[in-house]
Amino acid sequence: MRPRHSHPARARSAVRLALAALFLSGPPAAAAAPAQAVTLQALSALAEAPAQATVYVARDIITMDPEQPQAEAVAVREGRFIAVGSREAVTAAAGPDARLDETFAGKVLLPGFIAPQVHPLAAALALASTIIAIDDWTTASGFSPAVRDPEAYQERLLHALADHHRGGSGAFLSFGYHQDFHGPMSRRLLDGLMSSAPVIIWHRAGRAFHLNSAALERTGIDAALVAGLGAEAQDGIDLDAGHFRSQGALAILDRLAPLLATPAQQQLGLELTETYYHRHGITTVCAPGGLASAPLRKAMAAVYADSATPFEHCFIRDGTAIAARHPPTTPAAAAALVDTTRTLTTRADRRLRHLPQQVWLATDGDPLSGQMQQGDRSERAGAWAMEPAAFDAAFQSYWDAGWQIHVQAHGEAAVALALTSLEQAMARAPREDHRTRLTSLVFAAPDQVERWAALGGSIGANPHALSMLAGRRTRPGSPGGMDPERAAAMVPLATVLEHAVPLSFGSDMPMAPAQPLLLVWAAVNRLTAEGRIPGPAHQLPRAAALRAVTLGAAHALRQEDSIGSIAVGKRANLTILAASPLDVPATWIKDIPVWGTMLDGRVQPVPPGPNAAAEQNARDRNATGGNAADAERQAHAARGGGDA
Repeated sequence: MRPRHSHPARARSAVRLALAALFLSGPPAAAAAPAQAVTLQALSALAEAPAQATVYVARDIITMDPEQPQAEAVAVREGRFIAVGSREAVTAAAGPDARLDETFAGKVLLPGFIAPQVHPLAAALALASTIIAIDDWTTASGFSPAVRDPEAYQERLLHALADHHRGGSGAFLSFGYHQDFHGPMSRRLLDGLMSSAPVIIWHRAGRAFHLNSAALERTGIDAALVAGLGAEAQDGIDLDAGHFRSQGALAILDRLAPLLATPAQQQLGLELTETYYHRHGITTVCAPGGLASAPLRKAMAAVYADSATPFEHCFIRDGTAIAARHPPTTPAAAAALVDTTRTLTTRADRRLRHLPQQVWLATDGDPLSGQMQQGDRSERAGAWAMEPAAFDAAFQSYWDAGWQIHVQAHGEAAVALALTSLEQAMARAPREDHRTRLTSLVFAAPDQVERWAALGGSIGANPHALSMLAGRRTRPGSPGGMDPERAAAMVPLATVLEHAVPLSFGSDMPMAPAQPLLLVWAAVNRLTAEGRIPGPAHQLPRAAALRAVTLGAAHALRQEDSIGSIAVGKRANLTILAASPLDVPATWIKDIPVWGTMLDGRVQPVPPGPNAAAEQNARDRNATGGNAADAERQAHAARGGGDA
């Protein structure tokens, strides 16, 4: 890893802001000619001569261009595609001086994968921690398989704490705990496992913490501190249990940040995400929120802004946070909100940029925390990230200013709120190609999708949420339970396709791993960790799922003119795979090795991962049993078995 530098105060500020947001090159020149007089005309001709093109051939090229879905070769000059098609045609178009490169001759090329929604610093903290989660993760120390029962979780946690104790006395942070799978968590339990060092258990949803007594003592979080907090924060704190959630967790972030990530840990985490995105074929990353503060900007720029970074990073401004500070209660206040947002979006470093006139608003909580707004469809009460009136006021303010609005909405009640705001905006001040996007759709009624389509909206989804959550079958009302009918309606992608709604996939990392092939796998198979297939009618065709992490994601960010497909004139961004997602057995898609990427014409092989052999063994085991299991499930569905 390249050496970095950080500042402790900036690190603490960056950590606090990141978690708060989560809560709410060409060939060498030719040799010189023999010495002679050089005319101005000759110099001019030399300056205007095009750079040498490179022709790349591959076993298969999946372009995502509907006019030419597949190709044999591409030609690249100065970071752009100048020809796409057959090897013969591309070679001719590239010119007689073109260089032939057969590095990809046995590989499969796709447009560079796009991750349109991640939380970069929260993701960095998660990767730098000990991950014990309900889903598989690639971590700093290697492959961390899913743990979905209390006994296995406590065993893994005990071993991790023992390893930590042998390695030093610093704070221990573990990400991934979920009470519905891993059982009760308490300060007393953690004290029994380790009392000599601070222990912080970070909930899988990212919005809650459990602390042991040593962590509370180290941070100075005590009864006197809690008594001085507001009522909302106190409601989210159980000091005896060491449990801090929602507003209670937000209230202690300033105290907790120095333990969550030292400057060295923060730097390590960001470097891990840099490698992580690359290993999974991502060439464009985008995040809600971002560069509002100088410490946050500098922390990320120290890792992401140099020329060696294998991807570009963009941001969508966090309108939820800005509107909380500048509520648009009057026309003048609405104008001030937009002006403030516009000013903040101009502050960016090279390679870290805000997308112009795009803003993100949150409605409800997430499915992992059980805080989705589902109306009367759930026994769990949801939570609003923005009260409906405040959301609508902000929505209408940004709409009237001509901004594209990305709306985080998970449950049907949240979708209903977004629909009402969009319908009112279109009735009052209709706009074409506004691309208002639901970024994290989990549940929506068929008529809601139809109305959204009629209004010209687009949809983002995280199909991995279904893989994690829809397979549990428990009695009604018990923790984590989901009846079969409800599970079958989760992430209704067939309905989205039926109404031709532009579709993109996003992980919302660390809500899900930022692995585009995992999202494609989840959408195509709808296979849960328990081996069930809820709602097989919503299984997505492979081409449609691939489009959602390439051209569909580019469209969601208004970048489709430059990225998202392999076409003449577009930036030469590629993801290079060992096999085609269109050809392998469906259950193997997530395990296709990523050879590397190309960014603006620069070839970037992926370095070996940590504990690569063990991870490959796990992939091989999945693949060996996956084909037979896939065949059995498909046969079951064909027999009308439905939810296997």
